[in-house]
Amino acid sequence: MQINVLTLFPAMFHGVLQESILKRAQEAGHVHINLINFREYAVDKHRTVDDYPYGGGAGMVLKPEPIYRAVDAVKENAETLPRIIILSPQGERYTQKKAEELAREDHLLLICGHYEGFDERILTLADDEISIGDYVLTGGELGAMVIIDSVVRLLPGVLGNEASSEEESFSTGLLEHPHYTRPREFRGMMVPDLLLSGNHEKIAEWRRKESLSRTYQRRPDLLEDYPLTETEQKWLEEFRREEKND
Repeated sequence: MQINVLTLFPAMFHGVLQESILKRAQEAGHVHINLINFREYAVDKHRTVDDYPYGGGAGMVLKPEPIYRAVDAVKENAETLPRIIILSPQGERYTQKKAEELAREDHLLLICGHYEGFDERILTLADDEISIGDYVLTGGELGAMVIIDSVVRLLPGVLGNEASSEEESFSTGLLEHPHYTRPREFRGMMVPDLLLSGNHEKIAEWRRKESLSRTYQRRPDLLEDYPLTETEQKWLEEFRREEKND
């Protein structure tokens, strides 16, 4: 996969891209990440990328010329045309489903906003506008890092064990079940005996039930569109009865 990022602050990415899974994924050739400072594509001698908004108001607005020129340059040098994503608080809220969708692309181009926002004409470039949450950040760089991390870890071969990403929270539509490791007892807290039984069928059932229980308790909104099996429906009814009796 090729990922290009248009940003005024490429140095913000260096620590994130040079550690852990993202570093190994690049070294192994699973992904190529290119940081582009779109100030270099400004058309005037001062390399101006923003200006006052027409009609007045607070803040500065990103000008269309530098970003359009940068996008044109990426397209001219690309083997495959990119899927263009603008990081914007007005965009679609980012989800694991969206990450899985983007992971199937060959080329992503992420555009990071800054200042008061984009000139509206820049938004016509986008295939997607994405927000990572209902809060305000200084710019789109942190959102771009979130997208890069969540997408790259889904690429074949990146995690090594493909089951790791398939079983994580949100990948199945539910929150993940509890995990335990050594020691068996820690400060009076014990690992459930079932996990030491070697009965993999029962362990799998326990994990499914715990996953559903945790989702019901912490993120019941995820169950609104989740296709419950007959067994899961019975468990859910059991959770509700227990809740009423408490």
